[in-house]
Amino acid sequence: MTEENTGALKDIRVIEMGQLIAGPFCGQLLGDMGAEVIKVEPPVVDGKGGGDPMRNWGRGDDKLWWEVVSRNKKAVSANLRVPEGQELVRKLAATADILIENFKPGTMEKWGLGPDVLHEINPRLIIVRVSGYGQTGPYSSRAGFGGIGEAMGGWRYIVGDPDRAPSRMGISIGDTMAASYGCMGALAALHSRETTGKGQVVDSALYEAVLQVMESVVPEYDYSGYIRERSGSVLPGIAPSNVYKCADGEYLIGANQDAVFARLCKAMERPELASDPRYVNHVARGTNQIELDELIEAWTRTLTVDELEALMIEHSIPAGKMYRAPEMMDDPHFAAREAIIELETPRWGPLKMQNAFPKLSGTPSAVRTPAPDRIGQHNAEIYGQLPDIDEQELDRLAAQGVI
Repeated sequence: MTEENTGALKDIRVIEMGQLIAGPFCGQLLGDMGAEVIKVEPPVVDGKGGGDPMRNWGRGDDKLWWEVVSRNKKAVSANLRVPEGQELVRKLAATADILIENFKPGTMEKWGLGPDVLHEINPRLIIVRVSGYGQTGPYSSRAGFGGIGEAMGGWRYIVGDPDRAPSRMGISIGDTMAASYGCMGALAALHSRETTGKGQVVDSALYEAVLQVMESVVPEYDYSGYIRERSGSVLPGIAPSNVYKCADGEYLIGANQDAVFARLCKAMERPELASDPRYVNHVARGTNQIELDELIEAWTRTLTVDELEALMIEHSIPAGKMYRAPEMMDDPHFAAREAIIELETPRWGPLKMQNAFPKLSGTPSAVRTPAPDRIGQHNAEIYGQLPDIDEQELDRLAAQGVI
């Protein structure tokens, strides 16, 4: 399967050198937007190693994550621990617009692939560097991964129930957020290059990506000494906004704004609650949050999820079901917007996954090709474009474990 490339970045070449999540997710985003993404992986040497470990990540025998994070990419192999492999990357960098890496800071420099070297070869190159703590500062040399960034950035401390240890989200949110900010920085650097003609380094730290979405946690403490604590399924003082039990499941209602709360009271056939001093405004509802939630849940327990949803739609109240993959795949709104697509993959056959996002009206992003099935699958195509590399040279590099 190869769809026409209509993406906004279809004239951009990206070299992706990262592994696991943060670097590859940044590459996925750019690839979905049309960029040609060339993924560099370590080759199999003497029957050992080889490939991004993400190829083997997943549940049980179903190693499916690779199919999402490596779609729209071409795979080449290069042994970065030997000079000839490093030279191959330098030659690729000379042809590229963006290079992504998420190695421990200092690793690229050790390989002779630091920004000073790469910018000497290609001054227009944009280098996206994703790491746990950033490229500078006293912690920069420490090993880091998503969970550590979530903890240091403040996320983990406030997630979960107050009487239990901090919880984690069931996905690698710190990694994907740092990757998303790395992608955002790359796009800003592309725009800057239009006027300066020069590339630059985009330094995306996991903990800072998390810190960016921590709302007013820092100024609240700075101004008044207030420290946010874990609060379970609610935000303290924001009511009603919670998941409520129904006769056959659970349902999310967000009716904390005054006019919306009045409509909820009407749906409950309790219009008088909207003028009750305990619930008359945002502050009052926040103060009496627990009893208000108990009152609402006593009502929702008398209804099925479908009955409650019908009432929420009728009264224009923000609310929704708790979706899992089955509900997503069966939902008509997902289908109408093609939020989930089916992709033909070499290993798994037809496979459903999330579509490219966000939607652009003039240069739409798309999933054009499945993830590369083999390590070095595109060696001949990509390396064959470089000077002095023909079929015989490729054979020699392969025989010596360079690719």
